[in-house]
Amino acid sequence: MQISIIGAGFIGSTLGARLSAAGFEVTFGVRRPDETNLEVPTATVATVAEAIAAAEVLVLAIPGGAVADFVATHGLALEGKLIIDATNQMGAEVPNARAVLPAGVRYARAFNTLGGENFADPTFDGAPADLFFSAPGADEATVAAVIAGVGLRPIFVGEDREDLIDALFKLWIALALTQGRGRKLALRLLEG
Repeated sequence: MQISIIGAGFIGSTLGARLSAAGFEVTFGVRRPDETNLEVPTATVATVAEAIAAAEVLVLAIPGGAVADFVATHGLALEGKLIIDATNQMGAEVPNARAVLPAGVRYARAFNTLGGENFADPTFDGAPADLFFSAPGADEATVAAVIAGVGLRPIFVGEDREDLIDALFKLWIALALTQGRGRKLALRLLEG
């Protein structure tokens, strides 16, 4: 599966390294590929336009406030693409970027409810952390495979349920940062 990650900051580079190590074909889409120095030897670094064109799955790992400019420049190329929105607009009532993206994308919400260090090391007490996600039903298995590729246990909450995922983001912020429990914190679904 060809996964293009838009953004090569902490979240994007961490996800890309894990996915590349799991055998996915990873392309990082960045504004200045010649000036980007990533330590993911099996991944490709390309322009944003080239990464979008190559993607079977597109992961948005840019600052939430930058999504509108990204869409203004590349919106037409996003039509029909499966986009996993890993962005957060800190402090906004709606942290996700769905309203800014073109209506014709296949929208999934994931990778925004944990600190990036938990993507680098997703194991807690010998078991993977859970990552809750929302996606179109037809894309559930694909998004779950991407999440599992990072080493997390995917938990599907339904189609068009980014509201639930955003609530988990707010809960993680409250526990990890506001209460000072630390960023190495994750949630797990326990069933009896």
